[in-house]
Amino acid sequence: MAGTFSQIYIQVVFAVKGRENLIREHWKDELHKYISGIIKGKVQKSIIVNGMPDHIHAFIGLRPAMAISDLVRDIKNNSSNFINDKKYVQGKFSWQEGYGAFSYSHSHIDRVYNYILNQEAHHKKKSFKEEYFDLLKKFEIDYNEKYLFEWIEE
Repeated sequence: MAGTFSQIYIQVVFAVKGRENLIREHWKDELHKYISGIIKGKVQKSIIVNGMPDHIHAFIGLRPAMAISDLVRDIKNNSSNFINDKKYVQGKFSWQEGYGAFSYSHSHIDRVYNYILNQEAHHKKKSFKEEYFDLLKKFEIDYNEKYLFEWIEE
C-alpha cells in the first residue's frame, strides 16, 4: 500500500482583538511555546512562533489532512484560554476574528524563519498594517479592506 508524503509550509498571522498591545515581554515566550505545543499536539510541525505585543506569526509544516482553518481555530481558542487562565491580562483576552495564511516552498524556510525570528527589528521599520498589506499584495490575494483586521494607526 502506497503512502502519502507531503509537506506544506504555511505562515499564519493573527492579531489581538482591538489590536491592543496585550502580549507582554515577561510572558510572551511562554505563550509562543504554548502555541507551538498546540501545533505539535495536532500532529503538525511547529517551525517557529513569534510576534509582537499585538499579533502573532506561526510558521507551520502542515500535513494535508489538517485544515488550516481548524488548526488556527484551535490555536486561537486554546491560547486565549491559556492567557485567561493564567490571568496575564485584566479582563478577558481574545484574538480578532480572521487570520492570514501564506504558503511557501521548501527553499524559503530559512528566509521565513529569520523574518519571523526578527519581528522586533522588522517592526521598527514597518507597521503591522504595512506588513500585512505587503503580504496580501505579494501573494496576490484579493481582499476587501472592511474584512481585514481592526487597524490602529501607528
